Amino acid sequence: MPGIDECLLDVMRLPGARGAAVVDWTSGLALGTVGESPNGDHEATAAETAEVARMAAEQPAFAAQAPGAAGPLPDTAVAGTPPPVEDVIVTTRAGYHILRFVETAFDSSVFLHLWLDRAEGNLALARLRLGELAERMVLS
Repeated sequence: MPGIDECLLDVMRLPGARGAAVVDWTSGLALGTVGESPNGDHEATAAETAEVARMAAEQPAFAAQAPGAAGPLPDTAVAGTPPPVEDVIVTTRAGYHILRFVETAFDSSVFLHLWLDRAEGNLALARLRLGELAERMVLS
């Protein structure tokens, strides 16, 4: 199972990858970075993307259950409970930002952020690959 550094290197092998990070969305801290940063500062980008991730993960509108599902809505405040959102995709004229939540045994407050060039990247492929890496990634 890949760790943070190996995971980030794998992400950068995707066509059009410009930069990537593993970020704790509760604190806004980057746990690892590689490549470029959209604003030239990996730490500032981590804090900014953490705000977007936190907003998506904590909104009740995104926690809606599938039709026919029973039981209460998931509580993202409980340690070890993954957020109901799998990923967030923000498109810009020049690129894509994919925030993929990583489920962990301890608190599930980590996500992968990929900055992808719009002209060279493949959004569908990148989303699938991030999902695979998020499932295999080991945080230590």
